[in-house]
Amino acid sequence: MGITRSVAFAFAALSLASAARAAEEKLEPVSMAVPTYSLAYAHEYLNQDLGIYAKHGIKVTTVQLDGLATINAVIAGSVDFGQPSGASLTRAAAKGQVLLAIAQLNDRPSTQVVMRNEVLAAAHFDPKASLKERAMVLKGKTIGMAGVNSVLYTYVILIAKRAGFGADDMHLGVIPPPDMMPAFLRNQIDGFANNVPWTLMPVVAGSGTIISAGDNGDLPDLMPFASTVVLTRPETCQTRKSICAAVGRSFADAAAFIHEHPEQALAVLKKRFATLDEKLLAASFDTVRKTFPIVPAPSTKALENADRYNVEAGLMKPEEMLPSYDGLFTAEYVK
Repeated sequence: MGITRSVAFAFAALSLASAARAAEEKLEPVSMAVPTYSLAYAHEYLNQDLGIYAKHGIKVTTVQLDGLATINAVIAGSVDFGQPSGASLTRAAAKGQVLLAIAQLNDRPSTQVVMRNEVLAAAHFDPKASLKERAMVLKGKTIGMAGVNSVLYTYVILIAKRAGFGADDMHLGVIPPPDMMPAFLRNQIDGFANNVPWTLMPVVAGSGTIISAGDNGDLPDLMPFASTVVLTRPETCQTRKSICAAVGRSFADAAAFIHEHPEQALAVLKKRFATLDEKLLAASFDTVRKTFPIVPAPSTKALENADRYNVEAGLMKPEEMLPSYDGLFTAEYVK
């Protein structure tokens, strides 16, 4: 009797496994790239961990390609979709490399700049001062970031220019994200630019202070801002429209879940950031959630501001600003 039951259970388990495999085989394969690992990509993590992608009939393989490698992979056709900055999208378009944004995940810059407290004390830093005054503390300092010409790099250049100096007046070093905090703690850098939760780690530890935060409205004239977009090659949505629809609807669902069920969303994200202090993670999620629009729809104004961001930071000449953003985005897949 026991053996018969065991065999029955074994057959049932095999049947369930076979059914699961069969269901998975029906999902359309899609490749996705993200430029870094942070809470700015909460939508992506929820799409995977809540089965939202699968719900819309796609099986997404996601890879991390640091900095500009993400958008370059989409341009080269190495991946189907990527999640770079809107500023990268407009720079590519200015060079004739036209891509299509189908979702916009943030509506303001999500970059933060954190610096060591002893450096700020020596400079008599006032956290309540204007952005221009606060940014002055960057002059002559060593600041780490993940990549040159990334949205993080551009943010540091832009706020420095608003304080009246440029990149040559700072020491900007490219440091792999895992090495950023160790370099900070060993006093090898005076500060770094990144997204939450990484920038809040030294703040919670009492060793650092945020000197500027785009997500806190430090650049109000550049809002709304296409900080992170989901994009692909235009031909992808022409020849495989169903996957563009599936990807767009997945991000719309993730955005809705974040706003309607923040506590549940945070609980899911804890598994991705299991080594972080719970209070740090909760504070970081609360910070980044404010930058997520309820409907992640790209817009002309958000891309125009991303273009202005490039020009002001010196990554593009004023005459290279695009005359129109038509053809660079669509909101049809997220509404």
